[in-house]
Amino acid sequence: MKILLTGGAGFIGSHTAVELVNNGYSPIILDDFRNSNALIIKNIEKIIGKKVGFYSVDIGNKIKLREIIKKENPIGIIHFAADKSVNESVLNPLKYYKNNISNLVSLLELVSEFNINSFVFSSSCTVYGNPIKIPVKETNETQPAFSPYGYTKKVGERILTDFYATREKSSLTLLRYFNPIGAHPSGLIGELPIGVPSNLLPFITQTAIGKRKKLTIYGNDYETPDGTCIRDYIHVVDLANAHVLSLKFSLEKKNYIKTYNVGMGKGSSVLEVINSFENVNKVAINYDFGARRIGDIPKIFADIDLIKDEMNWFPKFNLENSVEHAWNWEKKLMDFKYIS
Repeated sequence: MKILLTGGAGFIGSHTAVELVNNGYSPIILDDFRNSNALIIKNIEKIIGKKVGFYSVDIGNKIKLREIIKKENPIGIIHFAADKSVNESVLNPLKYYKNNISNLVSLLELVSEFNINSFVFSSSCTVYGNPIKIPVKETNETQPAFSPYGYTKKVGERILTDFYATREKSSLTLLRYFNPIGAHPSGLIGELPIGVPSNLLPFITQTAIGKRKKLTIYGNDYETPDGTCIRDYIHVVDLANAHVLSLKFSLEKKNYIKTYNVGMGKGSSVLEVINSFENVNKVAINYDFGARRIGDIPKIFADIDLIKDEMNWFPKFNLENSVEHAWNWEKKLMDFKYIS
């Protein structure tokens, strides 16, 4: 059973490709390496012990995409191909509107043309904005987006919901996940930021290994216990498994549109993540404090009761596992040649 995995060489997509194979599916990866590198495909194949279906293509190339879908005939799609940096979206909003919205519409036109009935969407907790109630439930009203990135996820959800409301025998799952971290336990795949990392943990690991001189924490005056932002950090393999489980449900049960939070169900501050990294890996991090970053909210973490109850999904890894696996991946990268 072939599954189209757009953005499948990225951080979450690559781990999902592995978990799809582990569950008997055949992922067909589409990626243009704007946020990844060709070494990821090779390392996925090392983990699964065989070749993986792969096309180097921009998701916005509708002609090429049509050819691939016609050839491969996938039964479902897991859509990761989106730009995802809050800060970059503030500086370059048109990039985000084009890739995250326009290209999604083009993809759905092909979904309709080829009658692909199962779709899992990579959404985000950013749709909640600065939430009034924490932990955040799926039934919480979404708040005004703090960034163009967050807005594209809200619009993407609306586009998909409107589209699938018109389609019989089709299923849509919107996964609103929180802050993915960690790496595959093998150390062969993990987060691979191109240029300066925009996420916390790869900046920590790059600072620890000497690629960065120091880590700047954006703000220490938030109304949180230690003054730094609080987020819900979920191990990437747990998140990948949530996508595979969602796909299984969508293939078995037609005619539904579902939204699930995916996180740990508790928050950790920036300082807590740094302290955990230092304690687990016995490495000191050089850091200081800077001004708050545009687009950041003070605190958010998930209520994950719904996905637990309806899909029997539970996170298996904790923060300590995540920082250990991320550090092992960073050390492995010293042996790889990639674009930094």
